Amino acid sequence: MKLATLRTGGTTRAVRLDGDTLVDLGYPDLGALLAQDDWAAVAATATGTAYPLAGAEFAPVVPEPSKVVCVGLNYRNHIQEMGRDLPEHPTLFAKFADSLIGAGDDILRPAETGEFDWEVELAVVIGKPVRRARGEQAEAAIAGFTVLNDITCRDWQFRTREWLQGKTWDSTTPVGPYLVTPDELPGGVRPALDVTLTVDGETMQSDNTGDLLFDPVALVEYVSTVVRLNPGDLIATGTPGGVGHARKPARYLRGGETVVTEIQGLGRLENRVVRDGGDA
Repeated sequence: MKLATLRTGGTTRAVRLDGDTLVDLGYPDLGALLAQDDWAAVAATATGTAYPLAGAEFAPVVPEPSKVVCVGLNYRNHIQEMGRDLPEHPTLFAKFADSLIGAGDDILRPAETGEFDWEVELAVVIGKPVRRARGEQAEAAIAGFTVLNDITCRDWQFRTREWLQGKTWDSTTPVGPYLVTPDELPGGVRPALDVTLTVDGETMQSDNTGDLLFDPVALVEYVSTVVRLNPGDLIATGTPGGVGHARKPARYLRGGETVVTEIQGLGRLENRVVRDGGDA
């Protein structure tokens, strides 16, 4: 299944993609749906109002997750381009829900940064509460996957050894458009999917999630050891090589660019970069 949170009539609705229509699932968003123990059965059988896919406006796939956990340095080629050794453990940081935007929303470039960068990422969507999950329990906790662009203020990220302040700026992180369940993907809960990111049509990143150092199941195991994972929580699994900061010379988003973030089988984000407080 492909599920989403649709904006319609001044509110949002959880929907299922059926051909060229979006079927209302009876919940205000995917976070509310995933909180139900039988969410998969509800999503598969619901026959609510149908909305046209053409012209649909998507909210963040889960508008208000209880947490967004992100993984740094998880593609071998990105680790190498950043001049680091392969880590023994995942590098974790967090985002807040205020940073999330929809699949077609504008990315707000803060006036305070001069080093605004892109990062295509596969994101895990959690479908049931887990703590200290292992093996099959960790696999079963994965509701599906979505696309995330971990837009980063590099100058703020590297002000200190902690990355949070560069990673969670308001209205900078598109995520969506769909939650795609593992049964639709090659590799299931360990999918091998092509990922790409372009800026104004120029390819900046291109890789496959098979290059992940720590796969989605391993990340659910690791993160749930530290903190309880709730339905609707997101784990962003890291980005491959090709970020602007590592280029020579470095390249950053100035405003006015269109960034397209795409993952095979999951969909695409298409976002314009707009200077915060006014048009680019």
